[in-house]
Order: sequence, then structure tokens, then C-alpha cells
Amino acid sequence: MTGLIDGLGRRWLELLRILGHHATFFVELLRACPAALRRPYLVVAQIHAIGNLSLVIILASGLAVGFVLALQMYYALVTYGASESLGLIVNLSLTRELGPVVTALLFAGRAGTSLTAEIGLMKAGEQLAAMDMMAVDPRSRVLAPRFLAGIVSMPILAVLFSSVGILGAYVVAVLLIGVDAGNFWSIMQSGVDVRRDIGNGVVKSIVFGFICTFVALYQGYEAKATPEGVAHGTTRTVVIASLGVLMMDFVLTALMFSTP
Repeated sequence: MTGLIDGLGRRWLELLRILGHHATFFVELLRACPAALRRPYLVVAQIHAIGNLSLVIILASGLAVGFVLALQMYYALVTYGASESLGLIVNLSLTRELGPVVTALLFAGRAGTSLTAEIGLMKAGEQLAAMDMMAVDPRSRVLAPRFLAGIVSMPILAVLFSSVGILGAYVVAVLLIGVDAGNFWSIMQSGVDVRRDIGNGVVKSIVFGFICTFVALYQGYEAKATPEGVAHGTTRTVVIASLGVLMMDFVLTALMFSTP
């Protein structure tokens, strides 16, 4: 019995240590953000590296999701004679849930692993230690610009994902299946609220961008300075960021859409 209590105590202390380390890293990262904002060219360069280079997979995935979503929703709605609501269902599904969530998962897999590997290799190559030796704070010079770029890039990518998905649904529903184009667009416009639906989806994507970027930077900065350490860091980035996005999506959905 004593051994069990001792084991539980050690686990709780280790959990508190990990949470405290994350909190300390987060505070230091926030303190470094003003210095990064004074060098906007660093943030812009990272937005290009994180956001622009992720466009292909985001747009391709959005188009494919729009195709499949329109096809599946049509088969479900036509059974009940509600096929004219296809555009509304597709729009709400993309802007509220699929756009932010799928974009965040793709972002974690593409940009998140890239950030972790980049920071981990800089640590393994002692570039971060060299910055410290030259009195250059690596958090403000390396981490903060990437952190801000990830938060800015995620909502833009999510909006593009949803927009391309809606266009893909239009192609399948109107051009291939034969749904009336007027019904597709008019019911969508009348049933979608900009603040409640689109605005909350953007807020979700900002939160997801924060989660994915923070996890990627932390795992890269704290990775062991070995090839195995960097590999484990990139794996943990995908797993932790994906789980964090899915759990936070439930919390945000409950808060945003629980009341009419």
C-alpha cells in the first residue's frame, strides 16, 4: 500500500513538473513576442514558410472533402426530400467544424513537424547555444517569429480550406448531380450567420494555431540534441497537437454553440 501511494505521488509530482515547465516556456515565449514584432520581416518570412508552403495540401484536401461531403450529404438528404438544404449543410459543416479541425490536423502534420525538426536540428547543431554566447535571445530571434506566424497562418488556411470545400461541393452538387444552383446558394446565404458560424470557426482556427505551433516549438526546443531525439520530438508533435486540437474542439463547440 505504501508503495502504491509512493508511486502515485511520484507520478503527480512528475505531471506537475511537466506542466510547470510548459507554463514557464509559454511565459518566456510571450515575453519574446514584442521583440519579434519589432522585426516584422522575420514574421513575414515565417508566414511564407509555414503558410504558403502548406497551401497545396490544404487546398487539395479542402477540395476532396467538399467533393465527398456533398456526395454523402446529398444521398442522406434526398431520402427525406431535403436536397435543397445541401448547400447549407455543407457550409455549416465546413465553417464550424471540418474547416478548422482538418486544417489544424494537416497543419500539425506538415508545418508542425517541420518546425520541430528545424528547431531540434538547430539545437543539435549548437546554433541556439551560439546565439546565447553572442547575447542573442533565441526565443525572440527564432521561436517567437514562428509562434506568431503559426497563429496568423492557421485562420487563413482554414478559411481557404472551407472556401475550396464549398466550391468542390458546388461542382458535385450542381454540375454533376443537378441540384438547382439558386437553391444551393440562396439557402446557404440565408442560413449561415457570419458572426456565429464563420466567426466562431475563425476563433477556433486561431486557438488551434496557437496549440499546434506552441507544441511544435516546445518539442523542438526541448528535444534531445541527437537524431533520435529530434525524431521522437516530431512524433510527439503530431500526437500531442492532434489530441489537443480534438479535445479543445469539443470544449469550444460546447461553449460556442450550446445556446441558440
